[in-house]
Amino acid sequence: MSALNKIARTMVSGRRGILAADESIGTMSSRLEKVGVEPTEENRRVYRELIVTTPQLSESISGVILADETFRQKLSDGRTFPRFLDDIGVLAGIKVDTGAKPLAGAPDEKITEGLDGLRERVAEYVRLGGTFAKWRAVITIGDGMPSDRAVRANVHALARYAGLCQEGGLVPIVEPEVLMDGDHSLAKCRQVTTAVLEVLFEELDLMQVQLDGIVLKPNMVVAGTGSPEQPSVADVAKATVETLRETVPASVPGIAFLSGGQSPELATKHLGAMQGLDPLPWELTYSFGRALVGPALETWRGDNDNWAAAQKALSERAVANAAAR
Repeated sequence: MSALNKIARTMVSGRRGILAADESIGTMSSRLEKVGVEPTEENRRVYRELIVTTPQLSESISGVILADETFRQKLSDGRTFPRFLDDIGVLAGIKVDTGAKPLAGAPDEKITEGLDGLRERVAEYVRLGGTFAKWRAVITIGDGMPSDRAVRANVHALARYAGLCQEGGLVPIVEPEVLMDGDHSLAKCRQVTTAVLEVLFEELDLMQVQLDGIVLKPNMVVAGTGSPEQPSVADVAKATVETLRETVPASVPGIAFLSGGQSPELATKHLGAMQGLDPLPWELTYSFGRALVGPALETWRGDNDNWAAAQKALSERAVANAAAR
């Protein structure tokens, strides 16, 4: 078993999932402001400390994805975030993309940037204690979208990122997210998700990415948030698993779903429903952000008297998702 395969399997095994705490400075600041907390660097650090120091976190969480700012910060006891996570038996991950920007010639579609200097950044993150990385591509469904060029450009970047990570010793989380925004049907989401995954694995093969050393982080196959017909939990589970069976090679160790804006409870229900289907060649787990930490932030609101209650809110969501596996 290669070192990359061992890490990837650790990330998705044992009923645990991956916690995404990698919001950019702008996004995290906006979320703090919405709950009445001043969006300072120190408050972002304190909030992330609340998350990672949640009691028994390692029982439900295998890894935590951090933003660059947090990766370099220290907890109150002087340990860096990666060092602390390692001490409690949780893998430290790092978001390495620099965000989605308008695609040239197609301003309604996005291309994720961040490949420049990535080899050197990967080497630095490994030295600082990183074991895996994340890169998110966003695909929009809409009038004439996604275009072939948007899909091709994004999966090409994902494949180049994955190759650079593996070369440097990080397991890449490969995240092609078909967004929930819009009024599209479940069938349309399935069609687009299938097309994106097919082209993605063509590109990964072209770049000679070691498939048993990645974790795939796709969207679940759901209807758009504006669709008048919302599918049942069973329909989402069936459509998602069938799509993955058609597109994802068995050599991939695991699939860690993003929540994509679903409510915490609904994302957990969908995850649980998939586990009851026929035996699958890969582990199915979760890599949730807001669906895990949202309740904790709403509870904390910058008041340390709410610290324990906020950690309890996070723990309950993590335990619920572990149980759904």
